[in-house]
Amino acid sequence: MERSLIWLEGEENGWSCSNCRWRYPVPTLLSGEEAMGAYDRLAAAKFRDHKCEAEPSFAVAKKDAKPPTDNTFADRAQVLIKRGYKPKVAVDLVLQEIEMEFGHKPKLMEKARTDAEDFLRRVSKGLI
Repeated sequence: MERSLIWLEGEENGWSCSNCRWRYPVPTLLSGEEAMGAYDRLAAAKFRDHKCEAEPSFAVAKKDAKPPTDNTFADRAQVLIKRGYKPKVAVDLVLQEIEMEFGHKPKLMEKARTDAEDFLRRVSKGLI
């Protein structure tokens, strides 16, 4: 099973592995856009380096769980915007996430970049 970096909210907000119990919680005093960007980049690097634990996460154990790839680019970006990210930052984060998931598929990456440009165009025109 291919793993991906997913965002969890609850008692501990932060990044998590979709395949195991690995977590990278947000530090308590973290604030500001640049700090969150640095946290996201660090979490992505730590995620790439981790080895999945033997016991799968709850999300993977659930048979009816939908894979995160069901979300459109706009859906993913809008979730981040609702959390307080500016549209450009949200688009960059979604592109990074998609690259981690599908970087080995050039056609999917090109579609993601096209979707990103379209999303930002629609935001600038007030359509979103």
